[in-house]
Amino acid sequence: MAATISTPQGSLRQRNVGGSTKKNKDGLTNLDVELEKLAKANSVQPATGPASERDYKIVFVFVTAMAFLTRFWGISHPNEVVFDEVHFGKFASYYLEKTYFFDVHPPFGKLLFAFMGWLVGYDGHFHFDNIGDSYIANKVPYVAFRSLPAILGALTVSVVYLIMWESGYGLPACLVAAGLILLDNAHIGQTRLILLDATLVFAFACSLLFYIKFYKLRHEPFSRKWWKWLILTGFALSCDISTKYVGLFAFITIGSAVVIDLWDLLNIKRPGGALSLPVFGKHFGARALGLIILPFLFYLFWFQVHFAILTRSGPGDDFMTPEFQETLSNNVMLENAVTIDYYDSIALKHKETKAYLHSHPDRYPQRYDDGRVSSQGQQVTGYPYNDTNNYWQILPVVDDHKLGHHVKNHDLVRLRHIVTDTILLSHDVASPYYPTNQEFTTVSVADAYGDRAADTLFEIRIENGKPNQEFKSVSSHFKLIHNPSKVAMWTHSTPLPDWGFKQQEINGNKVLAPSSNVWLVDDIPSLPADHKRREKPVKKVKTLPFLQKWFELQRSMFWHNSQLTSSHPYASLPYQWPFLLRGVSFWTQNDTRQQIYFLGNPIGWWIASSVLAIFAGIILADQFSLRRGIDALDHRSRSRLYNSTGFFFLAWATHYFPFFVMGRQLFLHHYLPSHLASTLVTGALVEFIFTGDSVEHEATFEALKSGKKTDTATTKKHHVTARERYSGQSTLPAWIAAIVILSLTFAGWYFFLPLTYGYPGLTVEQVVRRKWLGYDLHFAK
Repeated sequence: MAATISTPQGSLRQRNVGGSTKKNKDGLTNLDVELEKLAKANSVQPATGPASERDYKIVFVFVTAMAFLTRFWGISHPNEVVFDEVHFGKFASYYLEKTYFFDVHPPFGKLLFAFMGWLVGYDGHFHFDNIGDSYIANKVPYVAFRSLPAILGALTVSVVYLIMWESGYGLPACLVAAGLILLDNAHIGQTRLILLDATLVFAFACSLLFYIKFYKLRHEPFSRKWWKWLILTGFALSCDISTKYVGLFAFITIGSAVVIDLWDLLNIKRPGGALSLPVFGKHFGARALGLIILPFLFYLFWFQVHFAILTRSGPGDDFMTPEFQETLSNNVMLENAVTIDYYDSIALKHKETKAYLHSHPDRYPQRYDDGRVSSQGQQVTGYPYNDTNNYWQILPVVDDHKLGHHVKNHDLVRLRHIVTDTILLSHDVASPYYPTNQEFTTVSVADAYGDRAADTLFEIRIENGKPNQEFKSVSSHFKLIHNPSKVAMWTHSTPLPDWGFKQQEINGNKVLAPSSNVWLVDDIPSLPADHKRREKPVKKVKTLPFLQKWFELQRSMFWHNSQLTSSHPYASLPYQWPFLLRGVSFWTQNDTRQQIYFLGNPIGWWIASSVLAIFAGIILADQFSLRRGIDALDHRSRSRLYNSTGFFFLAWATHYFPFFVMGRQLFLHHYLPSHLASTLVTGALVEFIFTGDSVEHEATFEALKSGKKTDTATTKKHHVTARERYSGQSTLPAWIAAIVILSLTFAGWYFFLPLTYGYPGLTVEQVVRRKWLGYDLHFAK
């Protein structure tokens, strides 16, 4: 789908709807044969004709060298923690210390940073706690860490060049696409710091390149090279999604191209003849293996490495279940777990919000703001701090005052609030904020053992617990289920009004499955510190099956990723990205007036975004012309416009439009893969607009369309290069367009260079001059 492209023809011709051509024994039309033979036969090249293979290689080396120069220049500045280096540098240190941590992103990109640290002998002693912390004072090999994304960022420029080259574009088009990435401030800024996006964008670019090389071998199915590029495409896709989950969009891009390709293979009129269903099944199975099964296995492999390295208890423990935490050495939770007996006083904490189950003598108001009536019972709330009003005594159903009996999974219990001497209760009264959820309150001991006895019974339901499993502090994550109504005790972070002292609402959730219903016993305050039950015997580290650990981590990652909805001062919306309306402040230093502001090259971005609109306009105009019976494009031009440039446009769209339906925080860096695709479209359109197909090709096309025969021998079909396609044609207009675009882009890169590299410092006047669209730049005093 992405292998061949051509250019427009200046003349219009009436569409020959009924025309047909004959195919030779290789399944090729006479038109295809003649165009390729004439391209090969023409050996006379004007001074401004197509470039030779040697020219491509020379420019490739030059572009790659410039990419490394722009990424590595001044990479040691600043010598302190910048922006999200606090996260990804920290994670690399945790890997090197083998300390378990939690992150919403898959492990591949972070493992690469850890590998780089291991190569230079770093031990992970520095935890990147604060932006501005000194690398020099803490003896951190930060240049080695930053070198990894810089290398990948530089190679991304090379891959973009190769994508255009492999797709058969001329040298001007290759230079435009690669130059827009080479001189883009956003790509440079993101690849000079300890961040994941360089890995993500590089893997995405490689997936496009490898698929194009695979597609070019479509006439040699199941050959060694065919399998090689298919598997490498799958590997690149796996690295993409193993870095960030937005890498899924690359699967959509390649998957869409594969679906179209398979649909074409089903066509009984396809060049080369119809495929039998068994052969089609082989094609389908091979693509499923190379682009779904193997990438998934690669994806699992990085998690296996993740679990194999992180064997010690760490800051990520709280995100995992007790069973998972038992697989980590030196786990504080397991060491502090104490069996709970009836009549113990306990403090219950909500796992997600960290709020304690709390009560105080104040009552619910008679009416809420929406007019609903409450029970006016004693308030039961969530309170974030340790307090005696958080203490509850756990009682058996029959209050026999027998001590020494352990509480077990699925036991029915009552909870007595110690300070007010009342019993926890839930009933069929709407909660303050949720009319569908039940109110939680307390009643007197007399009522609790009298008329309201049933409403005060709660079931201890331990997560993944076994029958008769002992109920323990800290380690037993459980749901407190109201026995008569079967609702789960639940809380959320929205504070109550002033009458509730801005504490959290506690209510009964009818939906039992969500993990937000989970609580734990934080402490047993009635148990003395030297009590025998608090003794800590040596506990053996347990094991869990890999897939069980993987499924648990996946659930937690997806849930926490979906919760990233809070506002951020530098968050932006998708409609702002193509026009570069907002950036992100990464780092500032008032003393030197230096700052790093994450922002793309406005000129380059606006050119690329404009070309996207031009492409859409050309497609619409062509479709309209065809409807009117006017064929304005030759067959090669249309094929390349729809197939190759269309493939690049598809990559842009699949990496851009999904963000419009996301509810999480979004930033400018989310547009980087789409921006890369837009530069490919730009390079392709430069060639489409400014370079014409050879007259001989068009003449042959018209002759064969009209049914005339030629005496040229048939040849085997191959990928037509730009040199063959534009033989005898001048590429001067394309070179002029490329030079103009790259000159403007260079000017934009140079003007915003101080904000990308963090030096030199800028005066207030110089900062103002760079606030083109009201960018929220920092004014040093």
